[in-house]
Parts: sequence; C-alpha cells; structure tokens
Amino acid sequence: MAKPNVVSKQELLRSAQQCVARQGLQALTLKAVAEGANVTPGTVYYHFRSKEQLLLELVQEMCRRSWQHLETDADTADGFLEAALDSAKSRCSHESLYHRLFFSLVAAGFHQEKLRAELSRLLQEENDALASQIRRHWHAEQLGDISAESWALLMNALIDGLALQALLSPTFDVERAYADLEKLIRRQLLPQGGASA
Repeated sequence: MAKPNVVSKQELLRSAQQCVARQGLQALTLKAVAEGANVTPGTVYYHFRSKEQLLLELVQEMCRRSWQHLETDADTADGFLEAALDSAKSRCSHESLYHRLFFSLVAAGFHQEKLRAELSRLLQEENDALASQIRRHWHAEQLGDISAESWALLMNALIDGLALQALLSPTFDVERAYADLEKLIRRQLLPQGGASA
C-alpha cells in the first residue's frame, strides 16, 4: 500500500535516480518514481510538474553535492585541481547518469524556452562556483590575462565536451583524456608545479 502523501522531494529524487540506474533513462516516468517511492502519482505531481522539472532538479542536486564536496575537501590549488578532475572524471563514462540526464535536458531545452532558461542558470552557477574556486586558489599573475570567469567557462566546456564524447563512444579513452587535461591545466596554472595560497 502507498504511503500517505508525506514524502520529501529528496526521497522522490532518490527514487528517480534509482529508477534510471536500474532501468535506464527511457524507463523514467513520474509514475515509476511514485512506485519506487511507494507513493501515489499525485504526490510526485505535487512536487514536480513534469518529467523535465524532475530531471532538472535531479541534475541540480547532483551538481550541488559535487561542489559542496569540492569546497570542503580542497585547501590548496593542487588539491583542488586533483579533486575537481577526479570528480569530473568519475562522471565521464559511456553510461554516465549525470551527463545522460544533463544532455537529455539540453535537447529538450531547445524546444522549451523556460527549461532553456533554467539550464542557462544552472550552467552559470557551475561557472560561478568554479570561478570562485579559481580565484581562491590562484593568484592573478598565475591566471595571466585570462580572467577566472573565462578559465571557469573554458574548463567546464572542456569537461562537458569530454563527457559528450564518452557518452557517444564506448571506446573513448577517459583516462588518457583526463591525464592530458590535467597536464594542460598544470602547464598553464602551475608551471613550476607549485601550489598557491
């Protein structure tokens, strides 16, 4: 029997994530989320107006958790770089849940202006969070004539581009791509191999 309609958004997001992990993105429906959380479909509709809203909030939650982890675990530039690349690499695979959700939303956003605006805000949050960490860990002279905001934009674009290639090609060499990306960033931001403040 279904639980009374006392369930948090977090429980529904966990149910959605488990549904996608077990059965794939194509099986994700608001009804499947309700069944997974043992609640009525009306409860899910109360929290989420559409499947796209559910997916968006799931992606936002995954992003926030990732940034919270990075902000607390990396005290030095070197430590931050290593933690950030490890985090990004962990989501870069042919079966990546995060990027499957994200790119599905991007595709839907081409036809839904409101969703496109929400995704734009999400990308801006990601860029702002990374720019803040870059300013925290690197001095202006290390950044050269490229702003922290531009570094963030370029790094996030590289990471999303690598994820897209990994999703599309089961033979994409994630380890090599990330090793080379780390060398590139270290060469530009940590030329002597040292960390900053």
